[in-house]
Amino acid sequence: MTATLSILIYHRVLARPDPLFPGEVDAVLFERQLRLLKRFYTPLSLSDAVQRLQNGNLPQRAACITFDDGYADNAQVALPLLRRHGMHATFFIATGYLDGGQMWNDTVIEAVRQAAGPVLDLRKHELGTFPVASLAQRQAAIATLLGQLKYLPFARRQQLAMRIRRQAGVLAGPPAMLSTAQLRQLHAAGMEVGAHTDSHPILSTLPDHAARQNIADGKRQLESLIQAPVTLFAYPNGKAGRDYGAPHVAMVKSLGFKAAVATDWGVARPGAGLDLLQLPRFTPWDRGRLAFLWRMRQNRRQAHPARLDAG
Repeated sequence: MTATLSILIYHRVLARPDPLFPGEVDAVLFERQLRLLKRFYTPLSLSDAVQRLQNGNLPQRAACITFDDGYADNAQVALPLLRRHGMHATFFIATGYLDGGQMWNDTVIEAVRQAAGPVLDLRKHELGTFPVASLAQRQAAIATLLGQLKYLPFARRQQLAMRIRRQAGVLAGPPAMLSTAQLRQLHAAGMEVGAHTDSHPILSTLPDHAARQNIADGKRQLESLIQAPVTLFAYPNGKAGRDYGAPHVAMVKSLGFKAAVATDWGVARPGAGLDLLQLPRFTPWDRGRLAFLWRMRQNRRQAHPARLDAG
């Protein structure tokens, strides 16, 4: 049987469940999943896994844990649990949001969460009106607004997110993203730090020169902050052919990254089809133990994900 590498994607690990996002990973669920990975898989650091893929000595059921974006709870909640279980993770950081920044989607989420209600009227921004009297209505409003804004040009997306917050009458809350000190704490604890661009744009929406600059800036800033090489990259949003293309793979290669991860489901296997600059990743969202393991198993059976030729 061919060895496979399953790379898991996380974003946040909440200290306690959030009623607005019942599917979001919290500390209890994350620890349960760590135990399952230790029991049924061979956890590796991403760098180690990449090296073993190249060497052809990847163990059966290898698995890596990755986090995207750079939320503060990665250091506050996830890190202590990782250390308790002797586990490793790679944290892909969008450097422009360190030390008090807020990503556009979180701006929208918090605006809807805290809107006075019963209706959030965004017609003057050409976004419609949204009932927000109940939890279910707020969840629906968030899903619709995130879908409407996601693929807009970066500046327009940021602008609209701020206008939604102002319309909702919501003030900025406590920082959700890592501080520089917390980033260094992750690195000092032996966790890997990878690049995720500076401002987390969808690369395919940018001119090539701007995309390359954003990737390069994130790498340079991280290397300056942790005083170590950064050789791993995660494509923002990460769907091949939609969120990034072959030119972006070529940029990542030219900037000296050794490996990069996408968000297309599947597993990496040693051999002829291996592309270290487009490693598949997935999110097993099931909360039950058996369902989590079943999802992991199904992902291992995925057909080889699409790959883009960087030339």
